[in-house]
Amino acid sequence: MTAAGTGSVPPVAAAHPSLPREVYVLSVVGGCVMLGLGLVLPVLPVYAATFGAGPTQIGTLVAVFALMRLATSPFCGRLGVRFGERRVLVAGLLLCAVSSALTAFAGSYGQLLVFRGLGGVGSVLFSVSALATLLAIAPAEHRGRASAVFEAGFLLGGICGPAVGGLLALIALSAPFLAYAVLLLAAAALALAVLRTGRTAGAEPGRDLVRLPVLLRDRRYLVACLAALAQGWVLFGLRSALVPTMVVAWRHDVTWVGWAFTISAVVQALLIMPAGRVVDRAGRRFAMIAGTGVAAVAITALVFVDSYAWLVVLLSVYAAGSALLNAAPAALIGDVVAGRTGSGVAVFSMCTDVGAVVGPVVVGLIAERVGVPAAFGSGAVLLVVAFVASWTLTTVRPTPRS
Repeated sequence: MTAAGTGSVPPVAAAHPSLPREVYVLSVVGGCVMLGLGLVLPVLPVYAATFGAGPTQIGTLVAVFALMRLATSPFCGRLGVRFGERRVLVAGLLLCAVSSALTAFAGSYGQLLVFRGLGGVGSVLFSVSALATLLAIAPAEHRGRASAVFEAGFLLGGICGPAVGGLLALIALSAPFLAYAVLLLAAAALALAVLRTGRTAGAEPGRDLVRLPVLLRDRRYLVACLAALAQGWVLFGLRSALVPTMVVAWRHDVTWVGWAFTISAVVQALLIMPAGRVVDRAGRRFAMIAGTGVAAVAITALVFVDSYAWLVVLLSVYAAGSALLNAAPAALIGDVVAGRTGSGVAVFSMCTDVGAVVGPVVVGLIAERVGVPAAFGSGAVLLVVAFVASWTLTTVRPTPRS
């Protein structure tokens, strides 16, 4: 097998003065998107209840966003080839803005459902195109750091969003949705102004197409997708579905859940930039092994937790592993796609969405029929499989920095 198929990493050359400015712009845009999502997600169930929605209808409203992301993902690569990722990225932001504004003026639950689904379509158009643009722009030897900068914007937006959304909801339940629309319009204007067509060759129509069968023969690509599936499963299935019920069972109210998630998010935000440097300097293989290993240990240990303090500690340990898994798989995908377009980034994104959609359902069924430890075990198994797969990668030792 050639180096292209074994998980090799480009040698680290002399340090660039800085990352391209487009990397930071994409991080800011991503931060606006996550800040806006954080504004509306805590308010959405309460807002839906004003239209007479019950628990099942509220659950459907939350799920339709992820389902529409998943359904739209296969088309994102083709759209990027035809129109260029920059245009698709901006179109996604504008569609999300329209969706959020319409949600603020919805007159029925049915309209809420439709508008929320449109938001899911816009979300995946943005996220896939933004990641494809990032990986095309970032120098190969700094893809880990670029991925970390990109994810840092999302993390900071996600941390700040819920608190601000709660304050806006005191004005009116529709206020967070209008604020989200304004943020998205500002993000779209920034992307149009800075992501110049001539500057971002990796985001232009007419580039070579990477066919999916070629990608599926590349071990790096398969390992990265497996890690993304495990991350989606754990974050949206185990953490979001099981941890709140554990905390409530210990006779704490739901605010304690929020604090646990916030603390772990802060830990991840603090570690994401060092994680990006580890990916570039120590190599993709080391970062993948460390990330999946730490995450697997933390999730496995949650089976034996019986106190809130230990829960917070283990969620923070998982956040440390997750910081590496936010940077390393994306860098691997960038190494494989190497600035070309096609289905590569879209399928990678779909793996996370599959975990987010299927994970909560399967985890819930396992918890009900077998038990909570077995449900946690499902996530641990996926992470262990990704850990073992990461060992099969080979790497080129980075050359010393001058």
